[in-house]
Formats: sequence, C-alpha cells, structure tokens
Amino acid sequence: MKPSCWKPDIENLYKVLRRETPPRPVLYELFLNARLYQRLSQRPYREGETMLTALQRVVEAFYTAGYDYASASACSMYFPAGSQAHKSTKSLNEGFVITDEASCEAYAWPDPDQFDYSHLENIRLPDGMKLKILGPSGVMENAIALVGYENLCYLQYENPALMHEVINQIGDRLLRYYKNALTFDSVGLIVGNDDWGFNTQTFFSPEAMRTYFIPWHKKIVEAAHAAGRPAILHSCGNLDAVMEDVIQIGYDAKHSYEDNIIPVEAAYDKWKDRIAILGGIDVGFILLNDDEAIKSRCRRMLEKTSETGGYALGTGNSVPDYMPDEKYFAMLSAAYEF
Repeated sequence: MKPSCWKPDIENLYKVLRRETPPRPVLYELFLNARLYQRLSQRPYREGETMLTALQRVVEAFYTAGYDYASASACSMYFPAGSQAHKSTKSLNEGFVITDEASCEAYAWPDPDQFDYSHLENIRLPDGMKLKILGPSGVMENAIALVGYENLCYLQYENPALMHEVINQIGDRLLRYYKNALTFDSVGLIVGNDDWGFNTQTFFSPEAMRTYFIPWHKKIVEAAHAAGRPAILHSCGNLDAVMEDVIQIGYDAKHSYEDNIIPVEAAYDKWKDRIAILGGIDVGFILLNDDEAIKSRCRRMLEKTSETGGYALGTGNSVPDYMPDEKYFAMLSAAYEF
C-alpha cells in the first residue's frame, strides 16, 4: 500500500483546488464501497452501529489508502420518495410523490436543524485529515425523485410556480444542511453532488438550469467560501453547455468524467486554467483493462499535470462494488510510485 512517508495533509488537496502543484500526487474519490471500507479499515460492519462508528470506519479506510480527507454525510437527512422497481437500471419517472400544490404542501419536508450532527464533532481524525461533506443528493436529483423527470419537464411550462416552490423547498434545506456542517472544525470542504445530464446533453436546457437549479448551487458555494472552505461539483453527464456556469458559480473543482463524453485528459486541457479537474480515470476503462494498462494511463495523467497542477487522481465517478479491488489498487499504486 502507500509508502510510510505518505502522510495525510488536507493542504495537499487545497493546493489542487487552487490549481497549484502539491508536493506529491493527491488522490480523490467521491466515495469507495462497503467492501473496501471494511477491508482497508479492518473494521467489520455491525448491524445497528451508530453514524459515528460507521464514519470512523470510513475515515480509517481513506487514511489507509492515502487520501487527505474522508467522505462523510453531515447527518441522516434525506428527501423521502416513493418506491421503485428493483431492476438493473433506475427509472427517473417512478417513485414520485409530488403532483400538485396540495401534495407539495402535504409533503413531510425534512428540517435540517432537527438532525444530529454530533459525529462531526466526535470523530477521531488522523493528523492532517479533514472531512469532505456530501449532500443527500442535490437540488436537481431530489426534484427529479420527488416529481419525476418527465413530470418536471412538463411542470416548467405548465406550472412554473409549483416547480419553483418544489426546488426552493429542496434548495433551502440543502443550504441549511451544508451551513450546519460548515460550523464544525472537522469539515474541510463540501461537495455539491447533483447529476445534471445524459451522455449527450443536460437534463434541462441551460436556460432552465439557470432559472431553477444553478442559483441554489451558487448559494451553497457562497456559504462554503464564506466559511473558508472550498466546494466541489460532482455531476455526471455532458455538462459542456453549462461549464461556463459551473465556473461562474465559483466551484473550485469539477468531478466525474467519462471517456464517451470527454476523456479527463481533454477536459484538463480545456478547463485547467479556470477550474481544478478531479479523478477521471473512466470506470469502464478500469474494468476492461489489466493492471499495467491502468497504471500506465494514471502515470501519463500524473506526468501531464505534474507541472501545471490542479489535478487529483481517481476514478471517473466513484469505486463501485463491482470493481475488483485489485484494479482500484493498481490505480493507487501509480500514485504511490510516481
């Protein structure tokens, strides 16, 4: 695993987010998976464990693998939706619970101020590490879950006032969720995790995104920066039409890249002077190639960015449970050996 001299230091990630060159390669993932958390931490999962116990396992796993942070939820808040059929793919049009003004008013909107954040205070972090706070999905993802994607597309024309109301209810709660998390010293940065698009385009037109969704992301980023912490956008899909907006919002970095949309090497060339680029070693590429090919691509990316900075190595999206551990470790070893 990582060399003995490899110590966590959140300043390394901060340098990447400032588009500077850190003293060693920096690793970045949105999250790993339950098997890796247990393997890396050597802490088995136990039924009924507390959020603090679960987070301690995650912290130890990220530490063992060589990250300068650990991913965490600020609390157990989420936006309940209806059930969906359990299939190999997920429908964006099932499970919706809001159809009109009455169902919007009747919905049990969660209050972020009523949840327990104590694990953020009580967590034991290795020297140099901080927590990276993920949201309970983002403004758009939650709106789609509560209303349904096709219904939401119709709503922006048939009842824009209701669409504003649903999104404002979600946005206000997410903003308070992040603001509450940012009061803890253990928190080093936040992520707006909100998938915005298909392989070919955004879910909604750029104009609709600027009307409904982007203003809330701007408020969340402003809250992070006011608290002296950086903010990262994690979004899957083709965001080419709104990347200027992402930069103008003030996000310090963009995460999630796929080779069939834009390879991370090309994304870095295109945007490196304006926003940090994170991860990007395509999950499909990792799954379909041997360890040496994985290490070779990672080495080339580290070489490409070693002088210009603003890059952290990681997968294109996250480390799913169907990815063999050894392929993930091959990616890490490229950083350790660089």
